[in-house]
This record gives sequence, structure tokens and C-alpha cells, in this order.
Amino acid sequence: MDVTTSTFETEVLEASRSLPVVVDFWAPWCGPCRALTPILEKVARDYAGRVKLVKIDSDQNQELSQAFSVRSIPNVIAFKDGKAVSQFMGAIPEGEVRAFFDKLLPSASELALARAEALFAEGKLDEAEAELAKVKSDPDWDARVEAVRQGIAYAKAGKTGPGEAELKAKLAADPADHDTRAALAALYAGKKHYREALDELLEIVRRAKDWKEGEARKQILNLFNLAGEPELVSEYRRKLASALY
Repeated sequence: MDVTTSTFETEVLEASRSLPVVVDFWAPWCGPCRALTPILEKVARDYAGRVKLVKIDSDQNQELSQAFSVRSIPNVIAFKDGKAVSQFMGAIPEGEVRAFFDKLLPSASELALARAEALFAEGKLDEAEAELAKVKSDPDWDARVEAVRQGIAYAKAGKTGPGEAELKAKLAADPADHDTRAALAALYAGKKHYREALDELLEIVRRAKDWKEGEARKQILNLFNLAGEPELVSEYRRKLASALY
């Protein structure tokens, strides 16, 4: 597929949020480009449905070439989640092209985490827990793992612990009972009532920032990952900053 400046955002940036997009910057006069393009196309056919290949004529789309600092062609740039993540220059052998494509695909841990998140969203807690056990620790997704793990704990606690009325009654009697307030937040979170859960945890932060070594703040951060609602997260990030500082 040939992409131009006018179609770049849709065909590359937006598309890369669903699957990796490999962009081949080339030009008709470029000999190494003519050698590399058939290799790219052959490999891309083998990765059909998992990686998308597009071509950009660097002479006809100089604005894009300048934006991505393309000074020598062929220059191949891979995009994921709307961002350039890796690249190579020059005509390289097929084996190296395949290795380049391989690195763009999700790892076994990433796939297991995605399954865990989907299962948690469906309320299949035990299955989600089993998938989480397959995920290897990595800074790129550790926060997501912890959020799902905490979400499972919230959901399970809501099924076995005290009910909402009982917890509210205890808080009415003693508003400084942070354990009860945290339990109420967990109950709300288990029902995916994230705003109510965040309100209770924020109240703990306001009353006792260092309660249990910042446990309320940690749970708020987990809820940000669980909620998946940008406007809600943005609102409560501001409220958390205000409560802390």
C-alpha cells in the first residue's frame, strides 16, 4: 500500500494502534530500495493480519521524510500505538528482515496479560488469575499486572466481606476508621463503581497520607489502570495531587 502525507495519520498512526505498521521509505531511482522492497513484501505476506506494510515515496512526501529524519534510503520504520518504535536503514537480508518483524509481535507474556484483562472484564476471576500467572515481570506492563491482580482481589473481597450498609454504618460511627473505609472502597471497586471507590480512598489520603505506608495512594494508582476512563483518571489525578501536596 502506498501512503502519502494526507493518508499517513489514518493508514499508519491510527492503524498502528491495532497492529504494528512497517513503513518503507523509498524512491523509484534507489537501487537498494528495489532490492529490499520484494523482501519486505514477501515477509509481510507471511505476517499477514499481524503486521501491516506500507510504502512512502520519500521524494514525493518530503514533509514525512523530514518529520522522521529520513536522510538515507531505504529507511524502514516500525510504528506501534501511534509511535515509531524501531527502524533500520539499507538493504538487509531476508533473515534480518524477519527478525525485525518478529520483534514487533507481542510476547507470550503480553498475550497472557491481554487475555487476563479480557477475562477480568468478563468477571471470570479464576481464569484471569491463571493467565496472570503466565506473565513474566517487565517494567513495560508490571503496573497493568498489578492493577488486574488488585481488581481480582477487590471482586473476591466483595463476594465474601461485609456488605455496603454494614461498612457505611461503621464509618458513620467512626469516620477515622481507615480500614473500614478501604474495605468500602474495595467493595465499590469490585462492582466497578470506580468513582465511588476513588472518593473513599482519597478521603483516606486527606485524613492520613501515610496510612499503611501510603496504601490508599497505591490503590488509587491501581484504580487508574483498572478504570480505563481517561476523563475520570485525569480528574482524580488532579484531586490526588491536591490531597498530597
